[in-house]
Amino acid sequence: MLICVTGGAGYVGAHVVRLLQQAGLEVIVIDDLSYGDATRVGSAELVQLDLADTAELPRLQAALDGCTAVVHIAGRKQVGESVERPAWYYQQNVGGMANLLLAMQAQDVDRLVFSSSAAVYGQPSVGQVREDLDLKPINPYGESKLIGEWLVRDAARAWGLRGVNLRYFNVAGAGWEELGDPAVLNLIPMVLEKLSEGRPPAVFGGDYPTADGTCVRDYIHVIDIATAHMIALDYLDRDQRPFDSFNVGTGAGASVRQVIEMIGEVTGLDTTPAVKPRRPGDPAVLIGAVDRIEQTFEWKAQHDLRSIIDSSWRAWQAGPRRIASGAGR
Repeated sequence: MLICVTGGAGYVGAHVVRLLQQAGLEVIVIDDLSYGDATRVGSAELVQLDLADTAELPRLQAALDGCTAVVHIAGRKQVGESVERPAWYYQQNVGGMANLLLAMQAQDVDRLVFSSSAAVYGQPSVGQVREDLDLKPINPYGESKLIGEWLVRDAARAWGLRGVNLRYFNVAGAGWEELGDPAVLNLIPMVLEKLSEGRPPAVFGGDYPTADGTCVRDYIHVIDIATAHMIALDYLDRDQRPFDSFNVGTGAGASVRQVIEMIGEVTGLDTTPAVKPRRPGDPAVLIGAVDRIEQTFEWKAQHDLRSIIDSSWRAWQAGPRRIASGAGR
């Protein structure tokens, strides 16, 4: 069985690739290496191309020859950047998905696990969001992910694609030290980068309607995310698939301030933050209800916040930006 992982040289993708390889499956990776690293794909074949470039369709189609399924993780994911460059985000995320589906249809590859996002929910008025909530994204990144879900459903109706959308919450941690998050785009690596520079970590907005004024999110270990992808591939083999979208989270929330304080506990460093203005497009609270995935997949997140931060810290210390002082407790 040959599985294609787009974005497989990146953070989440590399974990999925490694678990697939450990399961004895053959993997091909498609990645433009804008954030990925070719050394992360192990023995998998790497095809370097930009999914959003329609001129690459012939190479993309050829790369899918013989594939059984695709795990589509490649895409742009910075909320602030999407607000500044909306057309480019649509070109990259929506265009890339459209090209991938065209190539899949041409090669009769009819199974797709799509890495969607909790950003499709926007700014919900409830404490926990369920998959059947009205989807009202508040930034172009979330909109591009929602359109990706629409495309998956349209392809299912049009030519029989078996697709499933995994709505990630905040992914963090490292399954292996060498596979830590290489990009400083998410909260924990952003805090660690500031600490490595001897500067206070930044909190974007301290006046949200939450207990401590900072945003609350559902943080999930990257290994739990990768495991959910593996089970999603099995789900696509079922004759009965009652749902095509699943939240992938823990069902619990932690505030930005709580995460930063936990980083201080784990590292032994002073993590007193500097509070800065809000970023555009950030909802105050975003936590996922996870009963659907737990019951349908028989899957449950296994790692708590401390485990996430412990593994993030070990991966950071194993890299080139090791923090010499305050080696942790």
